[in-house]
Amino acid sequence: MEPFKEKVWLSSPTMHGEELKYMQEAYEKNWMSTVGENINIVEQLACEKVGCRYAVALSAGTAALHMAVKLAGVKPGEKVFCSDLTFDATVNPVVYEGGVPVFIDTEYETWNMDPVALEKAFEIYTEVRAVVVAHLYGTPGKVNEIKAICKKHKAIMIEDAAESLGATYQGIQTGTFGTYNCISFNGNKIITGSSGGMLLTDDLEAANKVRKWSTQSRENAPWYQHEELGYNYRMSNVIAGVVRGQFPYLEDHIAQKKAIYKRYKEGLKDLPVTMNPYDAKNGEPNFWLSCMLINPEAMCKQMRGEKEALYVSEPGKSCPTEILETLAKYNAEGRPIWKPMHMQPMYRMNGFITREGNGRAKTNAYIQGGMLGKDGKPLDVGMDIFNRGLCLPSDNKMTLEQQDKVIEIVRACFK
Repeated sequence: MEPFKEKVWLSSPTMHGEELKYMQEAYEKNWMSTVGENINIVEQLACEKVGCRYAVALSAGTAALHMAVKLAGVKPGEKVFCSDLTFDATVNPVVYEGGVPVFIDTEYETWNMDPVALEKAFEIYTEVRAVVVAHLYGTPGKVNEIKAICKKHKAIMIEDAAESLGATYQGIQTGTFGTYNCISFNGNKIITGSSGGMLLTDDLEAANKVRKWSTQSRENAPWYQHEELGYNYRMSNVIAGVVRGQFPYLEDHIAQKKAIYKRYKEGLKDLPVTMNPYDAKNGEPNFWLSCMLINPEAMCKQMRGEKEALYVSEPGKSCPTEILETLAKYNAEGRPIWKPMHMQPMYRMNGFITREGNGRAKTNAYIQGGMLGKDGKPLDVGMDIFNRGLCLPSDNKMTLEQQDKVIEIVRACFK
């Protein structure tokens, strides 16, 4: 096979033309800063789509998460429970406020926070009053169970829906389940502004606080008066123009992503792999990224260091490193599964809770000998998914021929 002439991306922006119209409008009206019609309209569009009362457009999803953590009242030294299998933008805002993340292991059914592990965590850390929950790769987690546990322990739930805009759980959009919720318009998301994000809430007072904090906490005075710490987090009216032009195409993008997922599932069905799962009875993902997990018995030998990986090729077997390197040779972009937060050098001393309790000793045992839990499954689920999983090219501009070739490349790795 010849390499792709044009690179096949993991997930690149898909533009339609209307974005330019609204950016041009901002330019012509000279609303180039953090106020303007585009901002007002995209906040309204988000509320209408997601089903929340208030939206505050910000410079990034990370900024929205920071404001959510601040609204939750996290103080220096306070522990906060966080999803473990996620990008670090879910977690870092806790540290911005001086909080201490404690990571909750993952469950296999949706690859999201395990409610059993969360309940176990509350038994160990009874003082915790905030939980940050992410929906990995656009797939909703076990929302009802997690919400019930948070309510039982009087903890504020912050929903990181950065990757899951347009996904639903029991017919309700993600981004509405927490007290404070966040979405992202980063360049690789389901719709984009090139950057940007939003805080979503039903609490008017909270929304107004974020509007103030995100514009340097200026007081209502004839001069610049500041009585509390502020941030330069408001979304630009130009960026909002891009988001405004993207919003009408959200459902089209989701449909395209879903078709990609289904074609991968069909094309790889006789290999010893599974696609990233979701609970069809309770939710519908936005299918942002299509991922695959290699069966344990089909894994060739693979070793990962901090920045490098090695593998030994074996007939009939493969591993994420081999597949990703092979895709790269053909000019296609894949990606490893997010490396779990408890494995990251900067967070290795933080607490990590599995469904059977404190996970640090168990993780070490798993590394040494594949230690299993009482149910016969690995004790460190996030690490297991990271070791065996990868993200496939999921760009919704891929042609059928390009995706068929990606499938052929993956299949060849198992020969």
